[in-house]
Order: sequence, then structure tokens, then C-alpha cells
Amino acid sequence: MDYLNAVILGVIEGITEFLPISSTGHLLIAEHWLGERSETFNVVIQAGAILAVTLIYWRRLLELIVYWREPDNFSYAMKLIVAFLITAALGLIAKKLGFTLPETVAPVAWALIIGGFWILAVEWYAAKKADIPYVSWLTAIVVGVAQIVAGIFPGTSRSGASIFAAMLGGTTDRPAATEFAFLVGIPTMYAASAYELMKSLKGGAEHEDWGALGIAFVVSTVTAFIAVKWLLGYIQTHRFTAFAVYRIILGGLLLGAAAMGWAA
Repeated sequence: MDYLNAVILGVIEGITEFLPISSTGHLLIAEHWLGERSETFNVVIQAGAILAVTLIYWRRLLELIVYWREPDNFSYAMKLIVAFLITAALGLIAKKLGFTLPETVAPVAWALIIGGFWILAVEWYAAKKADIPYVSWLTAIVVGVAQIVAGIFPGTSRSGASIFAAMLGGTTDRPAATEFAFLVGIPTMYAASAYELMKSLKGGAEHEDWGALGIAFVVSTVTAFIAVKWLLGYIQTHRFTAFAVYRIILGGLLLGAAAMGWAA
């Protein structure tokens, strides 16, 4: 893998990992033109995006750890843990049952389209409700389930599924739903990345281009930091409708390309 491809894939991962447009879907699409990546490469650039979000939320994370005895912090932390444990348990079950990501464009395209209409439906629902920043136990449970659904169906978007599950679970305030989705994503994605990295290294990663991988990691971290900072400001005054429209248009274009034989 040359350095230019590494930069491109790092940018794609960084932009799409925490925006509700599916990083896995975009990277699967990119592979059709840039060539297939190793599992180690996939895991490392994802870790870069996770690191960016960890840096953005470090004060919030420190507050939850240092002042965990405060009732609000304790309750919030327990809900994060419950959501993570649900995802971890369901993820192990999915692995045991042999669920694997499809390697064709059509399923990704349909997930993008369906997810786009799902976003529109959730936004319509939330618009009829008052902005509620409180994270309930129901929210924690549905977010935990949503994360694993997104993991099974590429194109769904883990962050998107988590955010809109939280909104449906009663946390109708967009910034609050987004914060919970991102915070629960940090341990979830670190755990998944560590698992996949250990599996990859055990299988042998001696032929990895570590220089290109390092470049992609740095690019992913920087790009994700910028993208998430932008998103957190954007949702203060905007809905997620633009992302829904983007998903529907992109999914339609991909289905058209697949039908014409441009993408398998």
C-alpha cells in the first residue's frame, strides 16, 4: 500500500467514523478502488479515530472517574457500563454464530438508504417532543443493542445507530444523545480494536507496511478530531437531516453503479 492510499483511507476513516454516515460502509466502497486492506490496517486507523474522541472528551471522562461518587456521575457511568456490556455480550454471540461483514457494495448501499430514512423518521419523532437531556436506563439498553446491529450491518453507522437509538429511548436532546453515544463508543471501540489487533498479530502481520499504517493512523486521528469538533458545534443549531439526505443519495448512486457493473 503506498502512502497516498494510506492518507486517503485515513481521511475517510477520520471523517466517517463518528459522523452518522458509516465508516465501514465508506471504507468497503473505497477498497473497490484502492485495493483491499489488511485487518491490522483497519484496526489501527480505527484506533486513531477513537483516540481523537478520547482527547475531545477527556475532561468529561476524568470527571466521571474522579467524582464517581456524585449521584449523577455514578448513574451516568453505570449506564455507560451497561450499554457497553450489552454490546460486548451480543458481539461475542454474533462472533460465535459466524456473522461476517458482506464484501459487496449492494448491502452497504441499502443500509445507507434505509438508515437515511430512519434518521428522517427519528428527527420527525424528536421534533414533536421537548428536548430532554436526561439519559435513562432504557436509553442505555437500546444504545447497547444498536451498536451491535450497526456492527453486523455495514452501512448502518455505529455512531448514527447509537445517537438515534438514544433519541428514541427518550434522550431527545441531540447534543446529550450524541455525547452518550460517543462516550459509550470509546470503550466499545477500544475493546473491539484490541480484540481484532491481537487476532491479526497472532495470525501474522509481518508483511504489514508499518510506515503507511503509521501515516494513516495520524491522518485518521487528526481528521476525526476536526470532524467531531465540527459535528458537536453543528448539532447545537441543526438537525441530522443533511446526513440523511447524503446517505439516501449515496446509496442510490451505489445501487446504480452496481447495476451498471461499476461496483460488485
